[in-house]
Amino acid sequence: GDEGRGTRSTRGAGDDVGSERGWQVARRTTQIRASGGSDPGQLRMSSIEELAPIGGFDPFKDVEGEEKKEASNQEYVHIRVQQRNGRKSITTVQGLQKGFDYKKVLKAFKKEFCCNGSVVEDKEHGQVIQLQGDQRKNVSHFLVEEGICKADLLKIHGF
Repeated sequence: GDEGRGTRSTRGAGDDVGSERGWQVARRTTQIRASGGSDPGQLRMSSIEELAPIGGFDPFKDVEGEEKKEASNQEYVHIRVQQRNGRKSITTVQGLQKGFDYKKVLKAFKKEFCCNGSVVEDKEHGQVIQLQGDQRKNVSHFLVEEGICKADLLKIHGF
């Protein structure tokens, strides 16, 4: 409770509470005590085994897992909003499974959200559904409710 009254800390007579040098000295003495060094001026280097976390984490295994994640990136359904001019915007939906008829899905979207839309063929992304207005929440809710896509496979982008 005396930290704010200007009293000195218990670290040492010459160390201020906020001084960086005091923290370095405290850290160095802790390292020496932990390493069991007899000479206070000599610091022992830590071995790799001491630094490794318990459980044997292999950092290169994680890299292999991320490559698999990127390969499965095609499974995601991406819902984006693109700004047109002024207050106008377009919602795009891409990545639906190939088994779905995009025209029928579009027809259901248009009826449900009272908006116009179209199916556009893109070189890079395949078929993309475009809808008038910002329909991100509506589309995501619709896809989950109708069982077209699981909620964890939806990626909603935009401002």
